Amino acid sequence: MAEIKAFKGMRYTAKDKNSLVCPPYDIISDKQREQYISNDPHNIIRLELPKGGDERYTEAGKTLRKWLDEGVLACDEKDSIYVYEMQFSANGKRKSLKGFVSLVKLEEFSKGVVLPHEETLSKAKADRFSLMSETFCNFSQIYSLYMDEDGSVYSLIDGCSKGLPDMEVTDPDGTVHRMWCISDENIISKVTAAFADKKLYIADGHHRYETALNFHKHLIENGKDVPGSGYISMMLVNMENDGLVVFPTHRIVKELENFDIGRVLEESGKYFDISEAPGEIRMQAALNTGYDDGKKVFALYAGAGKCYVLTLKDETAVKKLLPDMSDAYCGLDVSVLHTLILERILGIDKENMANQKNLTYTRSRQEALEAVDLEDANCAFILNPTKVTEIRDVALASEKMPQKSTYFYPKLITGLVMNKF
Repeated sequence: MAEIKAFKGMRYTAKDKNSLVCPPYDIISDKQREQYISNDPHNIIRLELPKGGDERYTEAGKTLRKWLDEGVLACDEKDSIYVYEMQFSANGKRKSLKGFVSLVKLEEFSKGVVLPHEETLSKAKADRFSLMSETFCNFSQIYSLYMDEDGSVYSLIDGCSKGLPDMEVTDPDGTVHRMWCISDENIISKVTAAFADKKLYIADGHHRYETALNFHKHLIENGKDVPGSGYISMMLVNMENDGLVVFPTHRIVKELENFDIGRVLEESGKYFDISEAPGEIRMQAALNTGYDDGKKVFALYAGAGKCYVLTLKDETAVKKLLPDMSDAYCGLDVSVLHTLILERILGIDKENMANQKNLTYTRSRQEALEAVDLEDANCAFILNPTKVTEIRDVALASEKMPQKSTYFYPKLITGLVMNKF
Protein backbone atom coordinates (compact mmCIF):
# COMPACT_ATOMS: atom_id res chain seq x y z
CA MET A 1 0.00 0.00 0.00
CA ALA A 2 1.22 3.55 0.72
CA GLU A 3 5.01 3.88 0.76
CA ILE A 4 6.20 6.82 2.83
CA LYS A 5 9.69 7.89 3.83
CA ALA A 6 11.59 10.61 5.62
CA PHE A 7 13.49 13.28 3.68
CA LYS A 8 15.94 16.12 4.11
CA GLY A 9 13.49 18.99 4.10
CA MET A 10 14.44 22.35 2.63
CA ARG A 11 13.75 25.15 5.08
CA TYR A 12 14.37 28.84 5.65
CA THR A 13 17.41 29.47 7.82
CA ALA A 14 15.97 32.64 9.38
CA LYS A 15 14.60 32.14 12.90
CA ASP A 16 11.49 34.31 12.39
CA LYS A 17 9.55 32.88 9.46
CA ASN A 18 6.30 34.84 9.77
CA SER A 19 7.15 37.13 6.85
CA LEU A 20 8.48 34.26 4.70
CA VAL A 21 5.44 31.96 4.51
CA CYS A 22 2.14 32.38 2.70
CA PRO A 23 -1.23 30.65 2.15
CA PRO A 24 -1.72 28.28 -0.82
CA TYR A 25 -0.92 29.95 -4.13
CA ASP A 26 -4.37 29.37 -5.61
CA ILE A 27 -6.19 31.53 -3.06
CA ILE A 28 -3.82 34.52 -3.28
CA SER A 29 -4.78 37.58 -5.34
CA ASP A 30 -2.24 39.63 -7.31
CA LYS A 31 -2.57 42.40 -4.74
CA GLN A 32 -1.93 40.03 -1.86
CA ARG A 33 1.07 38.58 -3.67
CA GLU A 34 2.65 42.02 -4.05
CA GLN A 35 2.04 42.73 -0.37
CA TYR A 36 3.81 39.53 0.69
CA ILE A 37 6.84 40.44 -1.43
CA SER A 38 6.77 44.03 -0.15
CA ASN A 39 6.86 42.73 3.42
CA ASP A 40 9.80 40.43 2.66
CA PRO A 41 11.51 39.95 -0.73
CA HIS A 42 12.37 36.37 0.28
CA ASN A 43 8.75 35.34 0.76
CA ILE A 44 8.07 31.87 -0.65
CA ILE A 45 5.38 33.29 -2.95
CA ARG A 46 8.16 34.39 -5.32
CA LEU A 47 8.93 30.72 -5.94
CA GLU A 48 5.46 29.16 -5.60
CA LEU A 49 3.62 31.76 -7.70
CA PRO A 50 6.00 33.46 -10.16
CA LYS A 51 4.54 36.27 -12.23
CA GLY A 52 5.46 37.85 -15.55
CA GLY A 53 5.82 36.54 -19.08
CA ASP A 54 6.99 33.22 -20.45
CA GLU A 55 10.24 33.48 -18.47
CA ARG A 56 8.56 33.54 -15.05
CA TYR A 57 9.19 29.84 -14.39
CA THR A 58 12.84 30.13 -15.42
CA GLU A 59 13.19 33.11 -13.07
CA ALA A 60 11.70 31.07 -10.24
CA GLY A 61 14.33 28.39 -10.84
CA LYS A 62 17.13 30.96 -10.83
CA THR A 63 15.79 32.56 -7.66
CA LEU A 64 15.64 29.19 -5.90
CA ARG A 65 19.24 28.37 -6.81
CA LYS A 66 20.35 31.83 -5.69
CA TRP A 67 18.65 31.52 -2.32
CA LEU A 68 20.24 28.11 -1.78
CA ASP A 69 23.67 29.50 -2.70
CA GLU A 70 23.19 32.48 -0.37
CA GLY A 71 21.98 30.32 2.50
CA VAL A 72 18.49 31.81 2.61
CA LEU A 73 17.27 28.23 2.21
CA ALA A 74 19.06 25.04 3.23
CA CYS A 75 18.28 21.33 3.29
CA ASP A 76 18.34 19.50 6.63
CA GLU A 77 21.31 17.22 7.25
CA LYS A 78 19.23 14.26 8.48
CA ASP A 79 16.25 12.50 6.94
CA SER A 80 13.22 13.57 8.96
CA ILE A 81 9.48 13.58 9.15
CA TYR A 82 7.87 16.85 10.20
CA VAL A 83 5.02 16.85 12.70
CA TYR A 84 2.68 19.69 11.79
CA GLU A 85 0.02 21.15 14.07
CA MET A 86 -2.52 23.88 13.31
CA GLN A 87 -4.51 25.62 16.04
CA PHE A 88 -7.42 27.59 14.67
CA SER A 89 -10.99 28.80 15.15
CA ALA A 90 -13.91 27.39 13.16
CA ASN A 91 -17.65 27.54 13.70
CA GLY A 92 -17.12 29.45 16.94
CA LYS A 93 -14.78 26.87 18.48
CA ARG A 94 -11.04 26.67 18.98
CA LYS A 95 -9.63 23.52 17.40
CA SER A 96 -6.35 21.69 16.85
CA LEU A 97 -5.31 19.48 13.98
CA LYS A 98 -2.06 17.50 14.01
CA GLY A 99 -0.49 15.36 11.29
CA PHE A 100 2.94 14.93 9.77
CA VAL A 101 4.78 15.74 6.54
CA SER A 102 6.74 13.04 4.74
CA LEU A 103 7.45 11.88 1.22
CA VAL A 104 4.96 9.52 -0.41
CA LYS A 105 5.70 7.35 -3.42
CA LEU A 106 3.73 8.47 -6.46
CA GLU A 107 1.17 5.89 -7.56
CA GLU A 108 -1.31 5.91 -10.42
CA PHE A 109 -4.86 6.32 -9.13
CA SER A 110 -5.78 3.03 -10.82
CA LYS A 111 -3.65 1.14 -8.27
CA GLY A 112 -6.02 2.17 -5.48
CA VAL A 113 -3.24 3.28 -3.12
CA VAL A 114 -3.62 7.06 -3.43
CA LEU A 115 -7.23 7.98 -4.10
CA PRO A 116 -8.61 11.26 -5.47
CA HIS A 117 -12.08 12.57 -4.76
CA GLU A 118 -12.40 15.59 -7.08
CA GLU A 119 -12.12 16.35 -10.78
CA THR A 120 -9.27 18.65 -11.86
CA LEU A 121 -8.78 21.46 -14.39
CA SER A 122 -6.10 21.23 -17.08
CA LYS A 123 -4.98 24.88 -16.92
CA ALA A 124 -3.82 24.59 -13.31
CA LYS A 125 -1.88 21.40 -14.07
CA ALA A 126 -0.03 23.04 -16.98
CA ASP A 127 1.08 25.88 -14.71
CA ARG A 128 2.37 23.53 -12.00
CA PHE A 129 4.17 21.36 -14.58
CA SER A 130 6.07 24.38 -15.93
CA LEU A 131 7.09 25.41 -12.42
CA MET A 132 8.26 21.92 -11.47
CA SER A 133 10.26 21.66 -14.69
CA GLU A 134 12.39 24.64 -13.63
CA THR A 135 12.61 24.16 -9.86
CA PHE A 136 12.47 20.38 -9.25
CA CYS A 137 10.73 21.15 -6.01
CA ASN A 138 7.48 20.69 -4.05
CA PHE A 139 7.05 24.03 -2.33
CA SER A 140 3.77 22.98 -0.71
CA GLN A 141 2.33 19.72 0.56
CA ILE A 142 -0.52 17.62 -0.75
CA TYR A 143 -3.08 17.31 2.05
CA SER A 144 -4.12 13.66 2.47
CA LEU A 145 -6.11 11.57 4.93
CA TYR A 146 -5.65 8.01 6.17
CA MET A 147 -7.58 5.60 8.36
CA ASP A 148 -6.16 5.19 11.88
CA GLU A 149 -8.96 3.49 13.80
CA ASP A 150 -6.83 2.51 16.79
CA GLY A 151 -4.99 5.84 16.89
CA SER A 152 -1.58 4.15 16.82
CA VAL A 153 0.00 6.48 14.25
CA TYR A 154 -1.42 9.58 15.91
CA SER A 155 -0.04 8.45 19.27
CA LEU A 156 3.43 8.15 17.76
CA ILE A 157 3.50 11.62 16.23
CA ASP A 158 1.73 13.22 19.18
CA GLY A 159 4.20 11.71 21.59
CA CYS A 160 7.22 13.17 19.83
CA SER A 161 5.82 16.70 19.58
CA LYS A 162 5.30 17.65 23.22
CA GLY A 163 8.27 19.99 23.51
CA LEU A 164 8.86 23.37 21.94
CA PRO A 165 8.38 23.34 18.15
CA ASP A 166 11.26 23.91 15.76
CA MET A 167 9.13 26.35 13.78
CA GLU A 168 6.08 28.43 14.58
CA VAL A 169 4.21 31.07 12.60
CA THR A 170 0.81 32.75 12.86
CA ASP A 171 -1.10 33.51 9.67
CA PRO A 172 -3.41 36.53 9.05
CA ASP A 173 -6.48 34.44 10.01
CA GLY A 174 -5.01 33.81 13.45
CA THR A 175 -4.16 30.18 12.77
CA VAL A 176 -1.00 29.08 14.58
CA HIS A 177 1.19 26.69 12.57
CA ARG A 178 3.78 24.66 14.49
CA MET A 179 6.27 22.10 13.22
CA TRP A 180 8.63 19.63 14.88
CA CYS A 181 11.52 18.02 12.97
CA ILE A 182 11.72 14.33 13.88
CA SER A 183 14.91 12.53 12.82
CA ASP A 184 14.75 9.67 15.35
CA GLU A 185 15.21 6.57 13.16
CA ASN A 186 13.20 4.36 15.51
CA ILE A 187 10.15 6.62 15.37
CA ILE A 188 10.46 7.06 11.61
CA SER A 189 10.69 3.30 11.15
CA LYS A 190 7.53 2.71 13.19
CA VAL A 191 5.57 5.39 11.35
CA THR A 192 6.59 4.22 7.88
CA ALA A 193 5.85 0.58 8.76
CA ALA A 194 2.36 1.56 9.92
CA PHE A 195 1.44 2.67 6.40
CA ALA A 196 2.20 -0.66 4.73
CA ASP A 197 -1.53 -1.49 4.74
CA LYS A 198 -3.01 2.00 4.38
CA LYS A 199 -4.65 3.89 1.53
CA LEU A 200 -4.33 7.66 1.24
CA TYR A 201 -7.23 9.93 0.35
CA ILE A 202 -6.32 13.27 -1.22
CA ALA A 203 -8.14 16.07 0.58
CA ASP A 204 -6.48 19.01 -1.17
CA GLY A 205 -3.88 19.16 -3.94
CA HIS A 206 -5.28 17.02 -6.75
CA HIS A 207 -3.73 19.25 -9.43
CA ARG A 208 -0.28 19.11 -7.85
CA TYR A 209 -0.42 15.34 -7.39
CA GLU A 210 -1.41 14.69 -11.00
CA THR A 211 1.27 17.13 -12.12
CA ALA A 212 3.92 15.27 -10.13
CA LEU A 213 2.82 11.99 -11.74
CA ASN A 214 3.01 13.51 -15.21
CA PHE A 215 6.37 15.13 -14.51
CA HIS A 216 7.89 11.86 -13.26
CA LYS A 217 6.65 10.04 -16.38
CA HIS A 218 8.01 12.87 -18.54
CA LEU A 219 11.48 12.46 -17.00
CA ILE A 220 11.44 8.70 -17.53
CA GLU A 221 10.29 9.02 -21.14
CA ASN A 222 13.15 11.42 -21.80
CA GLY A 223 15.76 9.18 -20.21
CA LYS A 224 16.41 11.47 -17.24
CA ASP A 225 17.19 9.96 -13.85
CA VAL A 226 16.23 12.49 -11.18
CA PRO A 227 16.47 10.91 -7.71
CA GLY A 228 13.39 11.64 -5.67
CA SER A 229 11.14 12.58 -8.57
CA GLY A 230 9.05 9.48 -7.91
CA TYR A 231 7.95 10.88 -4.55
CA ILE A 232 5.94 13.90 -3.43
CA SER A 233 5.66 15.63 -0.08
CA MET A 234 2.36 15.19 1.76
CA MET A 235 0.76 16.29 4.97
CA LEU A 236 -0.88 13.14 6.36
CA VAL A 237 -3.78 13.44 8.81
CA ASN A 238 -5.80 10.64 10.39
CA MET A 239 -9.41 10.66 9.20
CA GLU A 240 -10.70 10.29 12.77
CA ASN A 241 -9.02 13.56 13.86
CA ASP A 242 -11.40 15.79 15.84
CA GLY A 243 -9.83 18.84 14.25
CA LEU A 244 -10.89 18.03 10.68
CA VAL A 245 -13.12 20.79 9.32
CA VAL A 246 -14.72 20.84 5.87
CA PHE A 247 -16.49 23.98 4.69
CA PRO A 248 -19.04 23.97 1.87
CA THR A 249 -18.40 25.59 -1.49
CA HIS A 250 -21.45 27.46 -2.72
CA ARG A 251 -22.62 27.82 -6.33
CA ILE A 252 -23.35 31.11 -8.08
CA VAL A 253 -25.43 30.87 -11.27
CA LYS A 254 -24.95 33.72 -13.73
CA GLU A 255 -25.59 34.96 -17.27
CA LEU A 256 -28.38 32.52 -18.08
CA GLU A 257 -30.72 33.80 -20.77
CA ASN A 258 -34.43 34.00 -19.93
CA PHE A 259 -33.83 32.98 -16.34
CA ASP A 260 -37.14 32.62 -14.51
CA ILE A 261 -37.06 31.83 -10.81
CA GLY A 262 -40.72 30.82 -10.88
CA ARG A 263 -40.05 28.17 -13.49
CA VAL A 264 -37.00 26.90 -11.59
CA LEU A 265 -39.04 26.46 -8.42
CA GLU A 266 -41.93 24.85 -10.25
CA GLU A 267 -39.71 22.28 -11.97
CA SER A 268 -37.69 21.70 -8.80
CA GLY A 269 -40.93 20.73 -7.10
CA LYS A 270 -40.80 17.41 -8.98
CA TYR A 271 -37.82 16.37 -6.89
CA PHE A 272 -37.88 18.55 -3.78
CA ASP A 273 -40.07 19.70 -0.94
CA ILE A 274 -39.71 23.48 -1.07
CA SER A 275 -40.23 25.88 1.82
CA GLU A 276 -39.52 29.56 2.22
CA ALA A 277 -36.93 30.65 4.77
CA PRO A 278 -36.72 34.45 4.59
CA GLY A 279 -33.44 35.87 5.78
CA GLU A 280 -29.99 34.42 6.24
CA ILE A 281 -30.51 33.25 9.83
CA ARG A 282 -33.62 31.17 9.08
CA MET A 283 -31.99 29.79 5.95
CA GLN A 284 -28.92 28.61 7.81
CA ALA A 285 -31.01 27.15 10.64
CA ALA A 286 -32.97 25.07 8.11
CA LEU A 287 -29.74 23.86 6.50
CA ASN A 288 -28.30 22.91 9.89
CA THR A 289 -31.42 20.93 10.78
CA GLY A 290 -31.34 19.07 7.47
CA TYR A 291 -27.65 18.28 7.90
CA ASP A 292 -28.16 16.94 11.42
CA ASP A 293 -31.09 14.80 10.21
CA GLY A 294 -29.03 13.33 7.37
CA LYS A 295 -31.24 14.81 4.65
CA LYS A 296 -30.19 16.05 1.22
CA VAL A 297 -30.93 19.74 1.51
CA PHE A 298 -29.66 23.07 0.18
CA ALA A 299 -30.93 26.61 -0.21
CA LEU A 300 -31.79 28.61 -3.32
CA TYR A 301 -31.30 32.34 -2.91
CA ALA A 302 -33.24 34.50 -5.36
CA GLY A 303 -32.26 37.94 -4.07
CA ALA A 304 -33.87 40.63 -1.91
CA GLY A 305 -33.98 38.24 1.03
CA LYS A 306 -36.02 35.63 -0.82
CA CYS A 307 -34.69 32.22 0.08
CA TYR A 308 -36.07 28.73 -0.49
CA VAL A 309 -34.96 25.54 1.22
CA LEU A 310 -35.05 22.46 -1.03
CA THR A 311 -35.20 19.01 0.58
CA LEU A 312 -34.93 15.95 -1.65
CA LYS A 313 -38.09 13.83 -1.66
CA ASP A 314 -36.73 10.61 -3.12
CA GLU A 315 -33.14 9.82 -2.13
CA THR A 316 -32.84 7.41 -5.06
CA ALA A 317 -33.63 10.15 -7.61
CA VAL A 318 -30.03 10.66 -8.74
CA LYS A 319 -29.32 6.92 -8.77
CA LYS A 320 -32.23 6.40 -11.18
CA LEU A 321 -30.65 8.90 -13.58
CA LEU A 322 -27.06 7.73 -13.02
CA PRO A 323 -27.38 3.96 -12.48
CA ASP A 324 -23.69 3.35 -13.20
CA MET A 325 -22.55 5.64 -10.39
CA SER A 326 -22.12 4.47 -6.80
CA ASP A 327 -24.62 5.12 -4.03
CA ALA A 328 -21.91 7.23 -2.36
CA TYR A 329 -21.67 9.55 -5.37
CA CYS A 330 -25.41 9.73 -5.94
CA GLY A 331 -25.99 10.62 -2.31
CA LEU A 332 -23.80 13.72 -2.28
CA ASP A 333 -25.53 17.08 -1.93
CA VAL A 334 -23.45 18.42 -4.83
CA SER A 335 -24.43 15.45 -7.02
CA VAL A 336 -28.11 16.06 -6.23
CA LEU A 337 -27.79 19.76 -7.04
CA HIS A 338 -25.72 19.31 -10.20
CA THR A 339 -27.74 16.42 -11.64
CA LEU A 340 -31.30 17.46 -10.85
CA ILE A 341 -31.16 21.25 -11.04
CA LEU A 342 -28.03 22.64 -12.68
CA GLU A 343 -28.06 20.15 -15.56
CA ARG A 344 -31.70 19.11 -16.00
CA ILE A 345 -33.49 22.36 -15.12
CA LEU A 346 -30.96 25.13 -15.78
CA GLY A 347 -29.21 23.41 -18.69
CA ILE A 348 -25.65 23.96 -17.43
CA ASP A 349 -23.74 20.95 -18.70
CA LYS A 350 -20.59 19.42 -17.18
CA GLU A 351 -18.28 21.19 -19.64
CA ASN A 352 -19.64 24.60 -18.74
CA MET A 353 -19.38 23.75 -15.06
CA ALA A 354 -15.73 22.75 -15.49
CA ASN A 355 -14.99 25.94 -17.43
CA GLN A 356 -16.96 28.01 -14.90
CA LYS A 357 -19.31 29.26 -17.59
CA ASN A 358 -22.68 30.18 -16.07
CA LEU A 359 -21.38 28.84 -12.78
CA THR A 360 -18.79 30.08 -10.28
CA TYR A 361 -17.82 28.87 -6.85
CA THR A 362 -17.20 30.55 -3.50
CA ARG A 363 -16.61 29.50 0.08
CA SER A 364 -18.13 32.77 1.27
CA ARG A 365 -21.88 32.56 1.81
CA GLN A 366 -21.97 36.36 1.97
CA GLU A 367 -20.27 36.67 -1.41
CA ALA A 368 -22.83 34.32 -2.96
CA LEU A 369 -25.79 36.26 -1.54
CA GLU A 370 -24.35 39.65 -2.50
CA ALA A 371 -23.73 38.52 -6.09
CA VAL A 372 -27.48 37.95 -6.45
CA ASP A 373 -28.50 41.11 -4.58
CA LEU A 374 -26.19 43.18 -6.80
CA GLU A 375 -27.71 41.50 -9.88
CA ASP A 376 -24.34 40.05 -10.88
CA ALA A 377 -25.93 36.60 -10.75
CA ASN A 378 -29.25 34.94 -11.48
CA CYS A 379 -29.35 33.01 -8.21
CA ALA A 380 -27.13 31.20 -5.74
CA PHE A 381 -27.23 27.80 -4.11
CA ILE A 382 -26.05 27.61 -0.50
CA LEU A 383 -24.84 24.16 0.52
CA ASN A 384 -24.00 22.19 3.62
CA PRO A 385 -20.45 20.82 3.97
CA THR A 386 -19.55 17.40 2.62
CA LYS A 387 -18.88 14.85 5.35
CA VAL A 388 -15.40 13.32 5.57
CA THR A 389 -16.93 9.83 5.42
CA GLU A 390 -18.64 10.77 2.15
CA ILE A 391 -15.30 11.84 0.68
CA ARG A 392 -13.79 8.50 1.70
CA ASP A 393 -16.68 6.46 0.28
CA VAL A 394 -16.62 8.21 -3.12
CA ALA A 395 -12.85 7.70 -3.36
CA LEU A 396 -13.19 4.03 -2.43
CA ALA A 397 -15.71 3.66 -5.25
CA SER A 398 -12.99 4.93 -7.65
CA GLU A 399 -15.11 7.95 -8.50
CA LYS A 400 -14.57 11.69 -8.29
CA MET A 401 -16.83 14.40 -6.99
CA PRO A 402 -17.63 17.45 -9.11
CA GLN A 403 -15.07 20.24 -8.91
CA LYS A 404 -15.11 22.37 -5.76
CA SER A 405 -17.06 19.89 -3.67
CA THR A 406 -14.94 20.36 -0.56
CA TYR A 407 -12.94 23.05 1.19
CA PHE A 408 -10.75 21.72 3.97
CA TYR A 409 -9.99 24.35 6.61
CA PRO A 410 -7.55 25.65 7.55
CA LYS A 411 -5.30 25.58 4.53
CA LEU A 412 -1.74 24.37 5.00
CA ILE A 413 0.82 27.16 5.14
CA THR A 414 3.45 27.23 2.39
CA GLY A 415 7.09 27.69 3.28
CA LEU A 416 7.71 25.82 6.54
CA VAL A 417 9.28 22.79 4.88
CA MET A 418 9.80 21.97 1.20
CA ASN A 419 10.97 19.01 -0.85
CA LYS A 420 13.89 19.67 -3.21
CA PHE A 421 14.58 16.61 -5.36
